[in-house]
Amino acid sequence: MQQILKKAVARMDQFYNSQEGQAFLQAHQESSQGPPPGLKAGGYKKNAGAGGVIGMLQEIIADSKESEMELIKSEQNAITAYQEFVGNSNTGIAERQRATVTATENMAAAKKELVQTKEDIAATLTELEKLAEYNSQLHKSCDFVLKNFEIRQTARGEEIEALQQAKSILSGAQ
Repeated sequence: MQQILKKAVARMDQFYNSQEGQAFLQAHQESSQGPPPGLKAGGYKKNAGAGGVIGMLQEIIADSKESEMELIKSEQNAITAYQEFVGNSNTGIAERQRATVTATENMAAAKKELVQTKEDIAATLTELEKLAEYNSQLHKSCDFVLKNFEIRQTARGEEIEALQQAKSILSGAQ
């Protein structure tokens, strides 16, 4: 747009400020027999407001340049924001992936610990059953000893006495 407007300004400037434009207007005026219908006497002449049109076109060019600079700055800001967004997104994705890996590792360790604990509980229960059985056997043995303690004590006492009598008989027989 700026290039087109610059060409228009250059052409208008060339026409209004050059000898060529003057010659064109004079040649046209001389070749005509009179003014064309609807044209005042005196024929074609430069518009007195031509400088205003050129000035307006130059103002539009300046506004266009300003708009272009604003758009470029806006685009740069958008690119920067996008790059920051992508960077933050990539960082977030990486953190979530690490968190997922860590959580998976923790879950695997917890499952392993759970299996080990269940095995330990099963082994402990088996050992407790064996100890309970051994306790039962010891209890029966102890009950037998306690129940028959007096009888056995008496029998031993009698046996010791009999051995002492036998010993004294044998000692006296020599």
